[in-house]
Amino acid sequence: MILYGGQVFRTEERAFAPMDLWIEGGKIRGVGAPGAFDKNDSERMDVTGYWIIPGLIDVHTHGRVGHDFVNATSEKVGEMLADYARHGVTSVMATVETAPFEKMMEMVDLLNLYEPKANEAGIPGVHLEGRYMNPEKRGAHAKDLLAPPVADELDAKPLGECKRLHISVALEMDKDGSFAQKARSMGATLGLGHTTATYAEAKEAEARGIVSYTHLYNCMPPLHHRDGGAVCAAFEGDRIVELISDGVHISPEMIRLAYRAKGVDGISLISDSIAAAGYADGDYHVGGLPITVKDGIARTKENGALAGSTLALDQAVNRFAEFCGIPLTEAVVAATKTPAKQIGAYDEIGSIDEGKSADLILMRSSDRIVPEKIMLRGSWLSL
Repeated sequence: MILYGGQVFRTEERAFAPMDLWIEGGKIRGVGAPGAFDKNDSERMDVTGYWIIPGLIDVHTHGRVGHDFVNATSEKVGEMLADYARHGVTSVMATVETAPFEKMMEMVDLLNLYEPKANEAGIPGVHLEGRYMNPEKRGAHAKDLLAPPVADELDAKPLGECKRLHISVALEMDKDGSFAQKARSMGATLGLGHTTATYAEAKEAEARGIVSYTHLYNCMPPLHHRDGGAVCAAFEGDRIVELISDGVHISPEMIRLAYRAKGVDGISLISDSIAAAGYADGDYHVGGLPITVKDGIARTKENGALAGSTLALDQAVNRFAEFCGIPLTEAVVAATKTPAKQIGAYDEIGSIDEGKSADLILMRSSDRIVPEKIMLRGSWLSL
């Protein structure tokens, strides 16, 4: 298929340009100037009037539409992935939250074997955000289900079978560094999160190989002028920071501060969504704790702590652009290229370039994500 007449987002230039796209076999086979593929014997589609961006990538999300990635059956996983896709989220690092270890491994096994259907977002890998948390910064996770990061647990068979594995962990608890060393040796990536790390401990975590800071600001000590902590280390260094850009978990001015410190190449926008996303207010469970969602805001019944979000990633990008006063061409990088880089998948997804998955969002506006057409692995999604 040749898509012609559209304005295509160029990631490196952070701008739209009139380009034609050659799509075949679920991949982008060519990106060229208007008319570049006129001699190609393929179906042609006029997309004049559309602005085209890459499919979004959510590297930290627990679920949507009443289900989550720790209790779901295969059928429910499919329902979630279909709803992600309708929001233009074409790749999801399914995030397994705190639960009994055996239950977490059962879910990882299910996710490893799951084959997304034509209308469902892809799963480039699994994110474990559970268990290996500092109890002092556990947020909405049950204390009795937490455990220190013990390297031997990484021998669990499902973890070794993940296409990609990202683990959020309070590395100040990994006293001898053995957990981090083993995780890296098996190809996993690490994020520092749910942590009490001092500045020095955060720098040590960077030396041990973390690639990111899990939902920056949330569940870590606040930035203080006599103790910069993990937030200062994140701002100062070159690791990626995850941000929940909903204006609830983080105030707009602190989102702007992170943008000024890191830029979009250093920020992965995430939803951190829970089962209540795209669903009604009411009672749910997260991380082994009962929560209540009111006016779209989730809090634990135990102590009122925020318990994930009801955000969709397209909303997060729009709000990020608004909060920071930046164009969509800047903001969209933080939901495409940067998260793909974070999980080591930028050779497959995250931009509109030859050889990558044909995951596209077509919009009638260049300043806000409102999907009108979505292409998922080369096929059009029915919205």
